Amino acid sequence: MTIRSEVLSLSVPALQAVRWSIDHLYAGMKETYAIARVESGRLEWRVRGKVFRSEPGSLLLQQPGDVHRDLSRDGPATFQLVAFPGATIEDAVGRSSIQPSLAAHDERGAAFQRLHDAVRAGAERLALEVAVAEAISALARLGGAEHGHTPPVRRAMELLRERLTDSVHLDALAAHAGVDKYRLCRAFRTQVGMPPHAYLTRLRITRAKELLAAGKRPSEIARQVGFYDQSQLNRHFRRIVGTTPARYVRWGDDQRPFPTDASGHFRLVRKSITA
Repeated sequence: MTIRSEVLSLSVPALQAVRWSIDHLYAGMKETYAIARVESGRLEWRVRGKVFRSEPGSLLLQQPGDVHRDLSRDGPATFQLVAFPGATIEDAVGRSSIQPSLAAHDERGAAFQRLHDAVRAGAERLALEVAVAEAISALARLGGAEHGHTPPVRRAMELLRERLTDSVHLDALAAHAGVDKYRLCRAFRTQVGMPPHAYLTRLRITRAKELLAAGKRPSEIARQVGFYDQSQLNRHFRRIVGTTPARYVRWGDDQRPFPTDASGHFRLVRKSITA
């Protein structure tokens, strides 16, 4: 199983872009606001408890906390993905939910298609900045989509985010959600795409990556993100990210594979596009 990532260095600071090909079904939690365009391949996937179908030209609109799971794919698929700084999007969109998918010829996605075309063409800085601004404005207009999570599941997710480093018991989680633990487990898995403990582990790994990127050593952060020790951190980190925390640090900001949450192994090719 391989994910081949081609990281693109753009002329606009803080913007990230990557072209990646994948030959197996992907499952992971999204960590950034991003817009992906299907370049080749057809797939069926699930997010927020709903099933979507995509083909070449389709757009996948991602936001932090989304749990994406591929259900089927017609052969290998290639995507181009552009990721935005979270604060920039939240200033424009707030914390409302964004529609997860747009068809290739949906007029609401025209600004996103122009952005992807500009990235692909290696557009000069001004042209790329204009495309980014128009894309963010289009995202704001798409805000307010149905989230797909019932109130009990939303409350459970919020508690897990708030108590990232704590040992959270199922009875307490169910009490906070306002339903019995059996209904919560069933609804959480259906709507989120994974059970509560797996969701909490993904949150902890996301926080671990933030701390590593900020210069913390792997030996320092295990307990800071809720793991018992470094061996537990290493085990989950390697399973989810595809490498060890130490190697993740050595890659550096401009060489870390993107997307960073994937099942499989990365082959990284670096390509610069500047003007």
